[in-house]
Amino acid sequence: MFQDFKLVGDRPVAIQVKEYVKRLIIKGALQADQKLPSTREMSGLLQVSRNTVIAAYEGLEDDGFTYAIPGKGSYVAAMVGHLAADHGGADGSAAWQIDWKARMNEYAVSAVELDMMKQGIRAKKEAISFTSIAPDEQLFDLGDVRRAFMDRMAIEGQVLLNYGYAKGYKPLIDYLMRYMENKGVDISGKDMLITGGFTEGFDIVLSALRPSARRGAAICENPTHHTAIKNLKLQGFEITGIPMERDGMDVERLEAVLQKQTNRFDLAYLTPSYHNPTGIVMSPAKRSAVMKLMMRYQIPVIEDGFNEELRYSGAHVAPLIAAAGQGNGVIYIGSFSKVLFPGLRVGWVLGDRALIDTLESIKRARTIHTSTIDQSILYQYLLNGNFDKYVKKARTEYKRKYELTKACCEAHLPEAQLSGDGGLHLFLTFPTGVNTRQLLEACTEQGVIFTPGDKFFIQEGEGTNTLRLGFSRVTDENIERGIQIIGKQARSFLKA
Repeated sequence: MFQDFKLVGDRPVAIQVKEYVKRLIIKGALQADQKLPSTREMSGLLQVSRNTVIAAYEGLEDDGFTYAIPGKGSYVAAMVGHLAADHGGADGSAAWQIDWKARMNEYAVSAVELDMMKQGIRAKKEAISFTSIAPDEQLFDLGDVRRAFMDRMAIEGQVLLNYGYAKGYKPLIDYLMRYMENKGVDISGKDMLITGGFTEGFDIVLSALRPSARRGAAICENPTHHTAIKNLKLQGFEITGIPMERDGMDVERLEAVLQKQTNRFDLAYLTPSYHNPTGIVMSPAKRSAVMKLMMRYQIPVIEDGFNEELRYSGAHVAPLIAAAGQGNGVIYIGSFSKVLFPGLRVGWVLGDRALIDTLESIKRARTIHTSTIDQSILYQYLLNGNFDKYVKKARTEYKRKYELTKACCEAHLPEAQLSGDGGLHLFLTFPTGVNTRQLLEACTEQGVIFTPGDKFFIQEGEGTNTLRLGFSRVTDENIERGIQIIGKQARSFLKA
């Protein structure tokens, strides 16, 4: 015994010794009331200092795994031995086994089926990957983030380490309310809930708007964000997709769908700026037309503020919630995840004050509150004036990569129609002879992967000739090389 102890990593040695002995106790290798080797003896057995063993033994006693008898030494606590036996330990008692898959309800099974990450694209580590639309961590200004953390902790560190409020960290709420007001939003009668990113905010809103007596009915652009499709389906909504045109959703088709509706739509989910996956920015004329239709048919709009800051050219386009004025029919969900730091899981829901009051209660019931430390770091970072500086730097770099990716697509994929006015990706539509799932298989063998576009469409079988290219984390060299490979493989499909 004690021959298999090995020091690993940079963890304190006393903790490693404590955990090693604890594992022996839990597994039953050390029995209840058995005397442990003396600190001097254990020091020799494990080849560590005696002071290290003393600290480890004190930790074991504090955790209830051992007890000490003055003048005699340390012994294994009896209760731990019983626990090991009760769970199929030394006495050979039967293990308690449950078939968890058989216990899963429809929601859980659907969550697994719709989990794109589990069914994700498998490729070698060195593959050129266009699948991500996360920001490039090389652009992160760690010094400013570290300074924001230290500044905020110095001001109210002890408070930040305690429970926060379900609604959110008030200084951050106040800042973001002004931020949205500067986008042209009339904030009178409105309030804000801080969430753990966009997805939590979206899920909370859906759970509040989901009808109780029937399946919900939702309108969205087609294609659209696959996470939105997943959550709408999990929440029991039937989705009606409206095709996209070069400047946004097909308004005539939308009006036709609304005119012949048999049941009232419960909500519309829209991403008007740098739409995921197409990258299209909805034109001002279409924004106005869509809002008039939503108002006429009294359909609440959930607006996704995805990538709104990554504008590379043209004038700023106000969000839909700004066009609503003092009206309360738009719920805006925002985050800085694609612009700043996805590791800080902070998003926000801006909407009617009465709605936010209800969402706050749902939030409190689910997660109590979003991490106060994350919120406070983001607040201090914004307060210190770092955001504009960072966005300017990020926008310059991403614009350069966007233009490079676009030029490479035009050179090596002339058969594909491109869309994307900004953001971190481009969307390609090939002639119908190209199936992008099959194209992906061929490209994977050549060390290149991308996201097939069909996962963004509402109905199975749609968008099989489309793909999304995320360029934010790909080097210039690999952008050109990867797109060359995709082009070569695509041409072989077109010739077939």
